[in-house]
Amino acid sequence: MSISQIILLVLTIYLVYYWVRKYTISRSLTHYSAGEVKEKLNNNIILILDVRTDMERKSRFIKGSLHIPVGQLKRRLKELEKYRNKEIVCHCHSGVRSINAASLLQKHGFKSANMKGGIAAWNFANKNNRRNKCQRI
Repeated sequence: MSISQIILLVLTIYLVYYWVRKYTISRSLTHYSAGEVKEKLNNNIILILDVRTDMERKSRFIKGSLHIPVGQLKRRLKELEKYRNKEIVCHCHSGVRSINAASLLQKHGFKSANMKGGIAAWNFANKNNRRNKCQRI
C-alpha cells in the first residue's frame, strides 16, 4: 500500500467515524419543529437558548431567548443552573450547532432539545404572526 492510499484510508475512516458519531448524538436528542417550540414557549415551559455567534444574534433573535454562543457554552454552564427545572431548547441558524449544544447540555445533566431548522425555520413558521417573528436589535 502506498502512502497516498494509507492517507486516503485513514481519512475515510475518520469521516465515517465523524458521521456515525453525529448520527448517534442526534438520535439521542429530542428534536422539535419551530411550531412545537412556539407552543411550548407560549406555555412558558421551556427556555430557548440561542447558540449562534454574536454577529448572527445582532441580525435577528427570538424574543425571550438567552444567548450563549456554542463556543462559550462549556465555560458558561453555571449561567444555566437556574433553568435546570426547564427544558432548554437550543437553536442556531440551521440546526447543526444546536445539536452539539443540546448534546453538551445533556451530558451535564440538563434536559435539552434541538429546534429543527434553526432560526430560518422559526421565521418561516411565524411568517404571518408579527408577535412571534424574530426581533431586530
